[in-house]
Amino acid sequence: MTYHKLNLPRIPDVIAHQLETRILEGSLKPGDRLPAERDLAVELGVSRPSLREAIKKLVSQELLVSRHGGGTFVTDRLEASFVDPWQKLLEQHPLLQDDVLEFRHLLEASAAELAAQRATDADLQRLEQAYARLDAAYLGGDRSAQVAADVAFHLTIAESAHNALFGHVLASVLRLLHEHVRRSLREIAVSPETGQQLMAQHRQIFEAIRSRQAASARLAAQAHIGFVRQRLGDAAESEQRQQRSLRHFS
Repeated sequence: MTYHKLNLPRIPDVIAHQLETRILEGSLKPGDRLPAERDLAVELGVSRPSLREAIKKLVSQELLVSRHGGGTFVTDRLEASFVDPWQKLLEQHPLLQDDVLEFRHLLEASAAELAAQRATDADLQRLEQAYARLDAAYLGGDRSAQVAADVAFHLTIAESAHNALFGHVLASVLRLLHEHVRRSLREIAVSPETGQQLMAQHRQIFEAIRSRQAASARLAAQAHIGFVRQRLGDAAESEQRQQRSLRHFS
């Protein structure tokens, strides 16, 4: 009888695969620092030499970055390489703002729909916390806090969709989205009434996801982005009228 040699996976490759999975799932995010080598080896139940080899492999794939004396981090290179040129273009060409809104309309509507179908109890708890922080931010007057809470709320929805690309695409454009939300809030959140409308829209998205109403979650997300799009369009038209008026009297 002929026996064939079994091709068993090497321990470092198994470790690397586990770490890759954590990155894909979003439990390890760009910029996150890995736990201390000793702690991570204990957590994974592996030897430190095997862990070092696995980390070295992921560093060579540019998924991790080792900093001398500073630990090992999940790379943010993919995020930076995508966002940087678009960030500059958005600053130089404000008309791209509508394209960003169109992208958000497509992405976030689908993410909300999937989140309503797939969110775990832990996801719903995180989403409830994100909504509570957003609600508190809108009740205050700190615009930076509003922006940060708004982005965090929408990112939590994307992560709750449990589609690796949704979470990572939205994370990759987070800085671009952050700038877009900052511009949006600066231009449209000018009254308590508008703030209340925005919060009501966020509430509808949150409630639809929590109650597992996928179609309603999609429609609520679309209505929210549509509202923002309309208000920004109105703001742009108002600015153009002011510019024409100034030229007329100059």
